[in-house]
Amino acid sequence: MKTLMKAAQITKYSKNIHAQVNDIPIPEIDDNEVLVKVKAAAVNPLEMLIITGSVKLIQDYEFPLTIGNELAGVIEKVGKNVTDYHVGDAIYTRLPLEKIGAFAEYAAIDAAAIAPMPKNLSFVEAAAAALAGLTAYQGLHEELEAQSGKTVFIPGGSGSFGQTAVPIAKAMGLNVIVSGNSEARERTLDIGADQYLEYTTENYVDLLANVDYVIDTLGPKEFDNELSIIKPGGRLLSLRTGPNKRFGKDRNFPLWKQKLFSIAGARYDHKAKKHDVEYHFIFVRSDGAQLKEITKIIEENNIVPRIHPTLFTIENVNEALELVAIGRQKGKVIINF
Repeated sequence: MKTLMKAAQITKYSKNIHAQVNDIPIPEIDDNEVLVKVKAAAVNPLEMLIITGSVKLIQDYEFPLTIGNELAGVIEKVGKNVTDYHVGDAIYTRLPLEKIGAFAEYAAIDAAAIAPMPKNLSFVEAAAAALAGLTAYQGLHEELEAQSGKTVFIPGGSGSFGQTAVPIAKAMGLNVIVSGNSEARERTLDIGADQYLEYTTENYVDLLANVDYVIDTLGPKEFDNELSIIKPGGRLLSLRTGPNKRFGKDRNFPLWKQKLFSIAGARYDHKAKKHDVEYHFIFVRSDGAQLKEITKIIEENNIVPRIHPTLFTIENVNEALELVAIGRQKGKVIINF
């Protein structure tokens, strides 16, 4: 086996969304890890947050840092404590936050973070499934503690997140409403959404009321609108608006960090409280056991993530990053190895 591999790295936090492709040693694995030959890695908006240092309060990195948060690949080596996986197994994963590095030819990954790849997906498709799947699963089960028979609304849910969130929510017995573009209407209803609002012609604020849960994918500008349609005692979960006091406390951050999150999220918490709504923020973590549950849902519902038509190589990683940064992608952007 060769000893060097190509990896996309940054050397400092920067407003400039740019990575360097370097030749670095193939990582060594510890007893609880597997070495994975990466077949495909997905580019997410999370990459921009990491590169710019926007999430350094949640997770601060040492440099040089190999970037990339989710991948699919084949196991080349297993650590001596790893019994569930073997050389040659096809896996997919959202990498542990403290040890990312999907944009590389190989990755050393804690075996607790991986799961066997869904049988109905290619490597390219599987690379696009873990992060959205875990976000939906953790959001619905842990943050919203969503109960069967209740209603969840996902504004902007026509993209890759909604594709996974809708079937997971349906499997939990929820009534699911999604808003998005007209092009995604049929696709979203086909995977189980009960109602679909086209945001260009239908304003959800006028059409919805007394919703139990909202999962926000759009960010702070929609916060007030989303609060206005949630019933008292309901919950608003955001993937984008930002951390708050609850987020810091739930994750047992040191007190000084909890204080900072309290301050950062105070105005959102205050607004939510006025409406008698709980505001939650999610920052998705790796979890192989949950990923196995998601694999079942993906296979049973034949969920196939939409992939942007152009596949990138590690050499043009910056074109891939730029595409996601400006938000012009038509499906998940993939770096193919």
